[in-house]
Amino acid sequence: MPLALALIGVSLLAGMVGYHYFEGSGWIDAFDQAAMIIGGMGPYSEPKSDGGKLFAGFYALYSGLLLIGVAGLILAPLFHRLMHHFHLPDEEKPRGGASKPRRKM
Repeated sequence: MPLALALIGVSLLAGMVGYHYFEGSGWIDAFDQAAMIIGGMGPYSEPKSDGGKLFAGFYALYSGLLLIGVAGLILAPLFHRLMHHFHLPDEEKPRGGASKPRRKM
């Protein structure tokens, strides 16, 4: 969970810097734009410059992948706990039931 929050925080900061640099937005407006995209709401206003449009597009793609990654980080322990609850193996064992005999040295 702390890793997920750190990723979101760093990504939000990177988005703010990008909007501040490419669009000339103030820090509050840059925060608003970056937070809206990370939250999946879409851009607050349409970018005006070509650099801003490219940044917004790549930032939106990155944010979508970040959402998938952070969801995996948060949900992985839950799924692991469910596997133990239902006594599912962590690793797949060879089929057939017979194990290979060990050689003596």
